[in-house]
Amino acid sequence: MLAIAHACAVFGLEGSLIEVQVDFNPRAGIPSFAVVGLPDAAVKESRERVRAAIKNSGLTFANKGYIVNLSPADMPKHGPAYDLAMAVGVLAATDQVPLGVLDGALFIGELSLDGRVRHVKGVMPMAYTACQEGYHTLYVPAEDAPQAALVPGINIIPVETLAQLVEHLYGLNPILPYEAPPLTLDDLPLPDDIVDFADIKGQEHIKRALEIACAGNHNVRMVGSPGVGKSLLARALPGILPPLTLDEALEVTRIYSVADMLHSDQPLLRFRPFQSPHHTISQAGLVGGGTIPRPGLISLSHRGVLFLDEINEFHQSVLEVMRQPIEDKIVTISRAKGTLTFPANFLLVCAHNPCPCGYFGDSSRACTCTPAMIQRYQSKLSGPLLDRIDIHVDVPRVDYDKLMSNTRAEASVAIRQRVTTARERQQSRFKDFPAIYANSDMGAGEVQQFCILKPDAKQLLELSVRKMQLSARGYHRVLKLSRTIADLASSDLIEVPHVAEAIQYRPKQMLG
Repeated sequence: MLAIAHACAVFGLEGSLIEVQVDFNPRAGIPSFAVVGLPDAAVKESRERVRAAIKNSGLTFANKGYIVNLSPADMPKHGPAYDLAMAVGVLAATDQVPLGVLDGALFIGELSLDGRVRHVKGVMPMAYTACQEGYHTLYVPAEDAPQAALVPGINIIPVETLAQLVEHLYGLNPILPYEAPPLTLDDLPLPDDIVDFADIKGQEHIKRALEIACAGNHNVRMVGSPGVGKSLLARALPGILPPLTLDEALEVTRIYSVADMLHSDQPLLRFRPFQSPHHTISQAGLVGGGTIPRPGLISLSHRGVLFLDEINEFHQSVLEVMRQPIEDKIVTISRAKGTLTFPANFLLVCAHNPCPCGYFGDSSRACTCTPAMIQRYQSKLSGPLLDRIDIHVDVPRVDYDKLMSNTRAEASVAIRQRVTTARERQQSRFKDFPAIYANSDMGAGEVQQFCILKPDAKQLLELSVRKMQLSARGYHRVLKLSRTIADLASSDLIEVPHVAEAIQYRPKQMLG
């Protein structure tokens, strides 16, 4: 007898339907259980989990012949997410589950030997696929129901055990569909671990640069001696970024679902991600990869912040591989079995010392490095990588008087409001350009269309381009930065002060 259940595989961030065909031969002389359709080791082991789960759930597993085909057969199958669909198919093929209940339903879950249904990763993309393909019911582990319920338009049935599922399919003890609370992100207080700008003494110039960076999603590089507050300033950034929209939250949550980094008690990411990898991270860890490609930290930073502290200590090959994602806002991972693309539209914030000892140019301590050491240290950041960073600032040492002052600086809430207002202006401007998220994403055509300068501002920019010998990319980055500064000032046209401020954020080593 043949029974067909349906499951789902995840490749990259997309789901793909898998038809689980179970053929039962009651006349087979030698007991067998074969799984075909390019299964990996975890899928092949499913037959043992399915056999034990069925027996330990009080159901019958006849020692006859079974063939399970995972279709399409030319698509590699990975992981234990097919266990539940295989078990339901076996039960249907042996008349222990009515065949009719399998229509329009998708079964996702790993089985324990005692019949419990366990968590699997990537449930959210599977729920999207089920909804798009017209399935009306999705059976998932109870732990994963809150995550699956983020996708509207499909009934989510939380399953705890295989025996419970069988009773539900027979109508003996129906499982109530999971009722998700309303999705809202309004007026969420910031987490307690985010530093308030009001508690950071001095550094007004740096705070202004970070405000501009957040307003236009511009990359930032901070250079300064040890202990001047570079890391503290970077870790305060989430407090001034605009709140996540619901669409952005769902987009980021989908990535974290594939990476298996969601908690059942909080399935929706409600704050912009902040990732700060150690400098020993591998290339695959940063940009993604592996035998079964999974997103790296640059994709986990999507719509948020990627902070590279002591960037000069990172391996040069790791840094250089970031150039394409910074420019294209996506990362493409190619393997022999196919190519996957992950989003990577993040705000890059990097910090480093000016030299190996950290005190080159410091006002209070002498540098002990030789010119050759300084040159070698600074050359670890290549020109093409530096050219992809819009804002370069030197972080000075804070005066003693400011450190001892009891006066609080401007709070993050006030800065966040200005940043949010500037982002709203950009959303209105780019409403007909879905690929543009913020000013930093503008191409040459959009720069020409939206970066309109007043005549005197145009003259200043022309003089600066000639004197500073800016490349075409540098010219466009100054214009986009000027546009963001004008947005913070609620100005439709780019004026002289906006261009002048943007020019001062160019890296000193590129001047002249």
